[in-house]
Amino acid sequence: MPPILSHKEYGAVSAFKPENLLREARRQKGLSAAAVPEICILDPDGDMVRYLRAAGVADRHPGWACYHTDLYVFHGGGNEYGIVGCVVGAAFAVLVAEELFASGCRFLVSMTSSGQILPVQAPPYFIVIERALRDEGTSYHYLPPSDYSEAAPELTQMARQVLIAAGIPIQSGATWTTDAPFRETEQAIDAAKNAGILAVEMEAAALYAFAKARDCAVLCLAHVTNQMGRVEGDFEKGVADGAEESLKVIALAAAGWLTEVRS
Repeated sequence: MPPILSHKEYGAVSAFKPENLLREARRQKGLSAAAVPEICILDPDGDMVRYLRAAGVADRHPGWACYHTDLYVFHGGGNEYGIVGCVVGAAFAVLVAEELFASGCRFLVSMTSSGQILPVQAPPYFIVIERALRDEGTSYHYLPPSDYSEAAPELTQMARQVLIAAGIPIQSGATWTTDAPFRETEQAIDAAKNAGILAVEMEAAALYAFAKARDCAVLCLAHVTNQMGRVEGDFEKGVADGAEESLKVIALAAAGWLTEVRS
């Protein structure tokens, strides 16, 4: 048995809690406790954060005590959002997710850039991730071994409905979460393709495992922007590096979530 599967007690309480880390960070930084917005966004590529800051509509949250990141706050459609940029990879994404939910977040949306596996349409386009292949390490600390981490079906169903109703062409299905993007071999890609996996990314399996273990509302979306650099002119995301369209998609999903929790 590999060490990552050893000595796991999935029902046990962690000795190291995000609340305690944030408490000490606030003490050291001289910060008062302040809740984050109830809707928060993980932006692994940082394109949305850069776009919002360049437009002058996002301000740094004054009470965010994370040692590793800055949280920015912006408003749109009458809603307040928190957003953290450049949270790349499973372990980093879950570390920040733990801290966000400990600080008042109630709905977290991750919008990750991803590489196309099945050529269902020409990039760029969006995927509602329903499940993610667990080819990373973090998820195994939250849930027992299995092939996939599963999304909460009510969240993915809601996201599909609101995006389709808005006329946004989307795909929905499985992705492959890996910790090692530069080990995406042809053999691994072929195996993913044969399994019907749509795209490869770096966070969803861990975020969904965290969400299930902690009973938190997390929705993972993929922005398919590339074919892993195997063609010339790859990694084109669209207008404003895809930030405008990504924020529109997230706003629709957030509005759908708010409608459900308020009904």
